Amino acid sequence: MQYLPNILFAIALIAGISFFVMNIRKLFRNINLGKAIDRTDNKAARWKNMIKIALGQSKMVSRPFSGFLHIIVYVGFVIINIEVLEIIIDGLLGTHRVFQGFIGDAFYGFLIGTFEILAALVFAAVIIFWTRRNVSNIKRFLSSEMKGWPKTDGNMILYFEMVLMTLFLVMNATDTTFQQAGIGNPISQFIAPLFDGFSLEAMHIVERTAWWIHILGILVFLNYLYYSKHLHILLAFPNTFFANLKPKGQFTNLESVTTEVKLMMDPDADPYAAPAEGTEAEAPEKFGASDVLDLNKVQLLNAYTCTECGRCTSACPANLTGKKLSPRKIMMDTRDRLEEVGRNIDANGGTFKDDGKQLLNDYILPEELWACTSCNACVEECPVNIDPLSIIMDMRRYLVMEESAAPQELNSMMTNIENNGAPWQYNQQDRLNWAKED
Repeated sequence: MQYLPNILFAIALIAGISFFVMNIRKLFRNINLGKAIDRTDNKAARWKNMIKIALGQSKMVSRPFSGFLHIIVYVGFVIINIEVLEIIIDGLLGTHRVFQGFIGDAFYGFLIGTFEILAALVFAAVIIFWTRRNVSNIKRFLSSEMKGWPKTDGNMILYFEMVLMTLFLVMNATDTTFQQAGIGNPISQFIAPLFDGFSLEAMHIVERTAWWIHILGILVFLNYLYYSKHLHILLAFPNTFFANLKPKGQFTNLESVTTEVKLMMDPDADPYAAPAEGTEAEAPEKFGASDVLDLNKVQLLNAYTCTECGRCTSACPANLTGKKLSPRKIMMDTRDRLEEVGRNIDANGGTFKDDGKQLLNDYILPEELWACTSCNACVEECPVNIDPLSIIMDMRRYLVMEESAAPQELNSMMTNIENNGAPWQYNQQDRLNWAKED
């Protein structure tokens, strides 16, 4: 019985980490369903982006108030969880505040004191975030795509953080030896009087209960990440590293189109030539994207990284003028469809069975895609360098080149360019007629 708590702790720790690893492997599997793309050039710039944007939160502070609050939560939560190392060692070995003996009372007190101050700041910041999300009428939190689970998910994360910070402070406040030492308790010393009427045994029970719920809560939170928008805690780093470094507005050429153009330009090429002996003719590559399997790996990584903050949508001129387009919804729909494909693969022994659905039409409507002005405001605003525009443009390509489903105005423009060399319906010989008019 003496080692029962240690055994139970080890079981909980192994179970929590194993489930997390299983979900992360599934995450990588889903991302790898995308097409290969080479984003390994200019590593110096990529590392700089990752350090500056993901680690340094440089784009968050473009909106100072929410950015400052986010930095408090980000820094506080990361630093406070350093103590998880001590909790894990204590849980496995049956020790209590094992680091105190190694680093000395003074430095230990400084660390725990810093953790307590940060915990209080995180708690306050989370309360403000909850108020902004649920009480203040901030437009980007009221969009249709934020109703239901996305709203619940956002609040669940805030509740998790409030509870974990509270448990950390209660754990310190009810640790009588720690409180009597008077080191590292700048916040918990004001909570401790709430337990003055408790016996030493009752205080110990409260402290142990807070300790257990705190560490189990962290394990639950860790595994909840896969199902929540807070995957960006982990994925912001690779997402910023693999972000597109080309100038905004520079679109990629489709290799399949380039090949067709080269055939047209080569007088000796035979587009109808039979494949070489012993080889099979390759099926023509799809132009653009109609489903998540047509997107590249970085685009799928983008979808999982989206934190649903809505900065992209709040900066989108199409959305601001009442159009149906919401760049945030584009990313949320892509992730939802990718998850659906992943479940399909799991249910069919590791292979995808056609379910008669696709990202286009079943999740994202052409009306949304054609509302985009391709201004890149969404890309510029995203605090973790997500690129909704690339998905929009790939799906537009599919509509135009595979379905011939461009809007009438665009079809007219393309016909004019083909026939007249200009977007306008004037013969090339008539272009300067305006200069002859009186």
